[in-house]
Amino acid sequence: MKLNYLKTFLISGLLALGSNDIKSEEIEVSYKSFYSHVRKLNNEDTKGLQFAFGFMHIESGRLCTINSARISTQKQQIPLIVSPENRFTIQSEKALRLANALVVVDIQEAANKCDMSVQLETKPELLKATYTSQELTSIYQQYQAFFNEMGSFLSFMMPTVKGLTIQFADQDLSVILGDQDRIIAGTMNLSEGRLNELDVLELPSMPLRITALASK
Repeated sequence: MKLNYLKTFLISGLLALGSNDIKSEEIEVSYKSFYSHVRKLNNEDTKGLQFAFGFMHIESGRLCTINSARISTQKQQIPLIVSPENRFTIQSEKALRLANALVVVDIQEAANKCDMSVQLETKPELLKATYTSQELTSIYQQYQAFFNEMGSFLSFMMPTVKGLTIQFADQDLSVILGDQDRIIAGTMNLSEGRLNELDVLELPSMPLRITALASK
């Protein structure tokens, strides 16, 4: 799920644009802008979740191509791993906040065409092809815990978690699993009620991510 409500906070940390390479541009964002959000996941109730950051092309709707990303301080340069989908994650480190670190992202497109995109998703270690009902319920409860906590002061902006959305890398994947469960165009939705009914869920392949199925 894309958390657009975070965009305002993150964009406020935008410090500079530009590069000598006409084929790419660098975006520099204060690490504090990321830290204020990723630290909200530093507890047992949400230990399986992470924020994945990227930049959405405002005209095409696709993610802008990230050539590289790093955390920059006066003393060190820390490279960030960029996924094939052009997203990256940021660690929560108080020392980096105190050091006034920057997150420097080199993108292929013009910077003024790319808007920050934030996605809350499961960590990679929770992704597999077979799930028990208890495992899926645990993931669901983590999303509930996050939104409940955020809703304590942003209730007018926060959606309600209704279940889970399982997304696959193959967006053309369409499969019927048993009598009730269906993967349509690479996406499978499981309501809270369905999660309670499941015993074991066998997927055709390991999913790309699991996000919250939510509604206002």
